[in-house]
Amino acid sequence: MTGERLSDGVVTLRPWRHDDAPAVFEACQDPEIPRFVPIPQPYTLGDARWFVDHAAAGARTGPSAHFAITDPATDAVLGAISRHGPVGHRASIGYWLAPAARGRGLATRAVRLLVAVTFGTTPTVRLEISTDLANERSGRVALRAGFQPEGIRRAWDIDRVGTPTDAMFYVTVRPA
Repeated sequence: MTGERLSDGVVTLRPWRHDDAPAVFEACQDPEIPRFVPIPQPYTLGDARWFVDHAAAGARTGPSAHFAITDPATDAVLGAISRHGPVGHRASIGYWLAPAARGRGLATRAVRLLVAVTFGTTPTVRLEISTDLANERSGRVALRAGFQPEGIRRAWDIDRVGTPTDAMFYVTVRPA
């Protein structure tokens, strides 16, 4: 999927570029992103540069796919979406949006695009999204994108201070 652009006319997924780092840095100053995404705190421009360069390199080598979520008219970075894997028949999706991009259905559209290309180009059978129980917005994205709630996994992750946290899992499977 190196170099591939995906678009539905409202949102575009494109490969990360080094010059996206300032937009990532700015977005990650919002307290909602580090609340639910394990990014360094404080988040620096150097961290953003590492992220975009690491995501671009990871997308080139695979099997994961990492994209900037952008405005198709302006190419402005609105967020990030990644598919981790596939490993065997499974893969997972993670995403975040900058504050100004939230509430417009853009994450749902981005997830749908990535699901379609994943099922169309990989042997993936099962795709999952996990969310912090407190991240209700992200759970609604998964539901609107066609994922079904699978249940809560207790102590699935460990937060920044070492406290176990529960996660809600959503799943979709390749259509028969």
